[in-house]
Amino acid sequence: MAYQTFRQEYLQVPPVTRAYTTACVLTTAAVQLELITPFQLYFNPELIFKHFQIWRLITNYLFFGPVGFNFLFNMIFLYRYCRMLEEGSFRGRTADFVFMFLFGGLLMTLFGLFVNLVFLGQAFTIMLVYVWSRRNPYVRMNFFGLLIFQAPFLPWVLMGFSLLLGNSIIVDLLGIAVGHIYFFLEDVFPNQPGGGRLLRTPSVL
Repeated sequence: MAYQTFRQEYLQVPPVTRAYTTACVLTTAAVQLELITPFQLYFNPELIFKHFQIWRLITNYLFFGPVGFNFLFNMIFLYRYCRMLEEGSFRGRTADFVFMFLFGGLLMTLFGLFVNLVFLGQAFTIMLVYVWSRRNPYVRMNFFGLLIFQAPFLPWVLMGFSLLLGNSIIVDLLGIAVGHIYFFLEDVFPNQPGGGRLLRTPSVL
């Protein structure tokens, strides 16, 4: 009975959110079971371009560290905001949502060549949070019952939280930067005088 309920709930999750979060959980489980190691997953331009370990372009977005507070925190935010985007402004536009994933991943990979980051999944989560927050500017947020603020401030609150935990804010800044580039090109520039839509989802998607 419990299995049927879980299966039903699982299949109700939108396809892109379901695929990405499942891949992240399975990757973490494989590392925990020592079937693979993080050294086989991390972003390394030399191994990618000189030794053709192309899978690293994807796997570095799937591992959020060992199971613990940081992993659970990231998974909750990833699932929540990825799903809200897919069911909200991308409802009925799965191809556009996949294109946003590809566009954001490509930009982060390019930036990743110049910053010393080996896993980009957390930055990708911040990008999703940023896009959602800018598209829902009047939503009031409550952060652990301590802070109440409007949604557009959420990425910056998360960055401050990372700083308090002693983490590098480069990850958050990268996610915010890529999220802002996408939001500007998709939501702002097309509505400017003389502007236009520069991002067009390829027909193959």
